[in-house]
Amino acid sequence: MTARVFIDGEAGTTGLQIRERLAMRRDIELLSIPDELRKDASARADYLNKADVAILCLPDAAAKESVALIENDTTRVIDASSAHRVSDGWAYGFAEMDPDQGDVIAAAMRVANPGCWPQGLIASIRPLIAGGLLPADFPLVYHGVSGYSGGGKGMIADYDAKGHVANVLAPYGLGFNHKHLPEMTEYGLLDRAPLFTPTVGNYYKGMMTVLPLNLAGLATVPAGAQLHAALADHFAAASNGFVEVAPLEALERSDGLDPQALNDTNGLRLHVFANDARAQAVIIAVYDNLGKGASGAAVQNLNLMLGVDQTTSLAA
Repeated sequence: MTARVFIDGEAGTTGLQIRERLAMRRDIELLSIPDELRKDASARADYLNKADVAILCLPDAAAKESVALIENDTTRVIDASSAHRVSDGWAYGFAEMDPDQGDVIAAAMRVANPGCWPQGLIASIRPLIAGGLLPADFPLVYHGVSGYSGGGKGMIADYDAKGHVANVLAPYGLGFNHKHLPEMTEYGLLDRAPLFTPTVGNYYKGMMTVLPLNLAGLATVPAGAQLHAALADHFAAASNGFVEVAPLEALERSDGLDPQALNDTNGLRLHVFANDARAQAVIIAVYDNLGKGASGAAVQNLNLMLGVDQTTSLAA
């Protein structure tokens, strides 16, 4: 059976990437609204209501409007905005988050695609808190660097125009009220939001997130091998998932720690480094902000919802 899929906002960065990944699929009929009707609510409503699955690649307010335009009980939704990520009735679309999360997504009518930054944090910290190695009130500092494509068309145009004179590294979110914080807190199993300082790099796509862990204040200090084993065991239980854990090695540097290392894939790789004598560790995640961080995750969620192999149309 062919599934009718409508990408509402297909002209945006994420929408274009999703459409490209789905273009050759024989099990999917892509519904495409004419350019002149993209902002016509009545026309959008028609496409939304005749789709089997609607993928929303829109700003938050527009995504909420699209959901409100759906009048039937058959159109399933994947929302790539941040509008519904902590909303009741929406499954969180990080398939490897828990061993059964893929089943939750497969059965859901409404799926909230994760943000790019939260996935690195959730992948790094959730297994450690769930496994009792760290308390939910552990004070976290989280930072990293992402390609400028994560800022959408406006930021892409700005960086392309400036070229090599654009800021090499541009920290932002310095009011510490980033819109991803509720998502990080809830799905990271945290009692309080992390101190989050993201940075945009002068390159197109790819990201690397860094979670330092100063463990000395804990009553029971986990060793680096315990942290690594908890992560490895957790993601090994996520069948056919895209998250892998690199071997635990005592390194001062690694060529694998390149934010662009997994570009054009749906992979997310975790690296654990630790100094047990100092009771310090760091967990570093590498992935494509437009892959696992956006369009790749959306296609993975679509596959789960359609009951096909979740790796279809996705490079590992």
